[in-house]
Amino acid sequence: MRVLGLIPARGGSKGIPGKNKKLLGGKPLLQYTIDQALQSKHLTDVVFSSEDASLIALAKSLGAQAPFVRPLELATDTAGSLEVVQHALQEMELLGKTYDAVCLLQVTTPFRGIDLIDTAIAKFKNAEADSLVTVQSVPQHYNPHWVFKTHGDLLQLATGEKNIIKRRQDLPPAFIRDGAIYITKTTVLLNDHSFFGNRISYLQSDAATYVNIDTENDWQKAEQIINSGLV
Repeated sequence: MRVLGLIPARGGSKGIPGKNKKLLGGKPLLQYTIDQALQSKHLTDVVFSSEDASLIALAKSLGAQAPFVRPLELATDTAGSLEVVQHALQEMELLGKTYDAVCLLQVTTPFRGIDLIDTAIAKFKNAEADSLVTVQSVPQHYNPHWVFKTHGDLLQLATGEKNIIKRRQDLPPAFIRDGAIYITKTTVLLNDHSFFGNRISYLQSDAATYVNIDTENDWQKAEQIINSGLV
């Protein structure tokens, strides 16, 4: 299976200006993801997508391919990841390269375990799924079977069930996607215009080193993880 490792990063960032090239633990934020991708045994190519010339130059210096410049309209706050991935696939096809799947790696989740990418790809290959996402476990008190929504002046279970599960031991596991890894079949991306398709597999990643950097508080958490020696 030919898998494109795609790392997108924009030049603009409102929460943390210059976030993607800002030094975290002595190296640019985007270097963490590029280094992890380059160590993968299952990624066919590692490609960086950006509209920003300085980020493209930095990514190339760190070993990633950056054979195209992302259009400005795909580098706004409202631009969707699906369109960014579709653009990358189209650009790579113009270079004579096609792929069976895309592994999207976001710069803002820098602390993937060494083998997480390859473990995710291996599971995806065997899962007969349209996509695979990495996930984090939802704390029990936020389990959807204990979450309510309003119905007029009343509450009703968000799951639509009539009876609440009383014992926490009886709650089924629940997860949220954590943004560290998304793998999707190329046919689903291009033909179905979907990031997930109908069959979604999953892989649980390490909660102790998880951070998704959008704010200054997230950045401080990332620094604390580094200083703790967990990565």
